[in-house]
Order: sequence, then structure tokens, then C-alpha cells
Amino acid sequence: MSDTMRIGVSIDSKLLEKFDDKIEEKMYANRSEAIRDLIRDFLVTDELEYSNEEVIGSLTLVYSHDTRGISDKLNQLQHEDFTNVLSSVHLHLNEDNCMEIVAIQGNSDKIKEIADKLISSKGVKHGKLVMTSYNEIE
Repeated sequence: MSDTMRIGVSIDSKLLEKFDDKIEEKMYANRSEAIRDLIRDFLVTDELEYSNEEVIGSLTLVYSHDTRGISDKLNQLQHEDFTNVLSSVHLHLNEDNCMEIVAIQGNSDKIKEIADKLISSKGVKHGKLVMTSYNEIE
């Protein structure tokens, strides 16, 4: 177990009040937990942006199933990178729209490339990639 360090931070009272409101809204046990979570997120975001580390991610796609061949195209693209695509889930949102959630892993550059290919497919209305690191961040 790592050593815990106590630090002091000077914060404007209005900013602290807004932070405390958000901590309560997000159901953190205390300020320390919220601050640790923010630091971890900052470090993971930095790691993903500036390195080509092994990551895992989820890609959410919303598309019109009326676009000719879109399901086959998305399926084909996923098969091209089958070693990185772990799984996908298809949901029917309404009469016109579907959502696909794709679990992917690999080097961050490869994951971004796969996501870009899928998101830019004709008929995809919106796509969002969320990645996180495998690495332990204390």
C-alpha cells in the first residue's frame, strides 16, 4: 500500500462552494475522494493523448438503419479489426435509428483509427469513443 500524503490547497470560496455542490451531486464520500478521482482522470487523459499505450474503450454509434447496407458495412469494418474488437451490442432505438456499442482494445492509435473508420461511415449520425488505461494509477 502506498503512503498517503496530506496536502493543502487554496481555493476561492465560491469555487469551493460549487465544487462541494458537485461532490454532493456525484455522491462522493468526501472532497479527498473527488480530488483523487479528478487527478486520476487528468493523468489517464494525458497518457492517452500523448502515448500509444494499451487501452480499452467503448465506441457508441447511432445510425439510421434505412441507410442502404450500413449494418453490413459496420460489421465488415469490425471484422477487419477483429483482434481489437471484443464485442458489440446492437439496439433498436426507434423505427428509424439504431445504436451499436463496440468494445475495443489495443494501442490507443489503433483504437482511434478503428473508431474514426466506423464513425465516418455513411449513415452514422453520431459516434463517440471513450478510452481508459489499463495501467494502475494510485
